[in-house]
Amino acid sequence: MPAFTTRPASAVNTARRFLNSIIAVVAVTAAIVTFAAPALAHDAKPTAAKPQGWSYPFSCCSGYDCRAVSQTSISERPEGYVIKGTGEVVAYTDTRIKNSPDGEYHWCSVAGANDGKTICLFVPPSSF
Repeated sequence: MPAFTTRPASAVNTARRFLNSIIAVVAVTAAIVTFAAPALAHDAKPTAAKPQGWSYPFSCCSGYDCRAVSQTSISERPEGYVIKGTGEVVAYTDTRIKNSPDGEYHWCSVAGANDGKTICLFVPPSSF
């Protein structure tokens, strides 16, 4: 009957150290990629005016706060734009008002909630 051979303890310890080194390198690489990657906003969907779409600025969007909204979702009155879902009025001079690159309304609200406070409102150019 053949005898079983066992590895010397030093070989096992060397293998464990090597495996721990690989795990450490993977963990450090993952951390660098996560924290060194630039903060990106998400993209607006393509439209006839912008067939390639466009990116919401990071100052308005954390990846899910912004979306296109119908023209009936936003109305105007002398004080400013009215977000119909919340009743919030955003003054025409408010810095949260941005020009819409595709001529459509886009609303960025806290956490992307339909009842959230406005972060940015992208509006089409005014008609003459």
